[in-house]
Amino acid sequence: MTETVTRPARDVVADEVFEQHRTVLLGLAYRMLGSWWDAEDVVQEAWLRWRRTVPDTDVADPRGWLVTATTRLALDQLRSARRRRETYVGPWIPEPVPSGRLALDPAETAAQRATVSLAALRLMEQLSPPERAVYLLREAFELPYQDIADSLGVTAAHARQLHRRATAHLAGDQARFAVDSAEHLALVERFVAAAVTGDRRGLESLLARDVVLWNDGGGRVRAARRPILGAEKVARFLLGILTRRGPADPHVVAVNGGHSLLLDFGRGRMLLTLEVRDGVVAGIQGMVNPDKLRGIATPARDPRFGREPCGGSREEAEHHGRDRPAGRDRRETYATPPDYSSH
Repeated sequence: MTETVTRPARDVVADEVFEQHRTVLLGLAYRMLGSWWDAEDVVQEAWLRWRRTVPDTDVADPRGWLVTATTRLALDQLRSARRRRETYVGPWIPEPVPSGRLALDPAETAAQRATVSLAALRLMEQLSPPERAVYLLREAFELPYQDIADSLGVTAAHARQLHRRATAHLAGDQARFAVDSAEHLALVERFVAAAVTGDRRGLESLLARDVVLWNDGGGRVRAARRPILGAEKVARFLLGILTRRGPADPHVVAVNGGHSLLLDFGRGRMLLTLEVRDGVVAGIQGMVNPDKLRGIATPARDPRFGREPCGGSREEAEHHGRDRPAGRDRRETYATPPDYSSH
């Protein structure tokens, strides 16, 4: 007799209830951790605890119970992750996730959706784990302070204080969180056009004077181990990679509710996410760690950016092999690690 037949009806109902909230729990855990893999682990552990609890206990508020369990598990995971990141090779930046996987609710406000942007996830790294939890539960999920306090095991007054501290920490950078989608896409497309044509002056004109580029290779590929500062250095770095690593196919992809530039070199990829302030690029997250890019598929060539891949001719592109597996399979193709470390 199969497990489906013999399992108690109560367990079946419990699983159905959990599935109703899985997307919300993944969204919460991912916002807390900046890692989709870690978020999946946390939600899986929340499910195991839920299954152990439900047969013996009547849960009056399943969503509240699950949010509390996920928050506490994510806090523990975040503390552990930050200790591991002390030995991380080079800058650590959040794992990008295709917008479709995040299942963003059209009814969410711009402020709520902004909390899942890569800019917000990077900036929230400066918060303590409790501050981050309170900030997200309040801003992204609009929970009352008492519910937040219950989830964290603190008083409502303490939860308010943590939220005030988190908001104060982020006050100077919140403009990067919520950027008009159409304006951001237009800036990304101008950025791509300048990069594709090797227009250094045009590229520099899109960058703030104090722009910062973070290059995350995670020790899997060679990458800049320190942030690159200033418009001139950032433009030179990016164009140098395109010249040295090319040819590359450019694609604008939907990531974390916004638009990013994916450069496909055939043997390695780079995802560039632009953080915008006052109409110019104030920060660039350069993800080259193949483990973190496993969920980002390479789309068909984008006709908006010309017929040739940037950094080389079509013949060179075909020589390097355009028909490649995307995502997870790609990590097995490196005999020697690609180099994104310098120009």
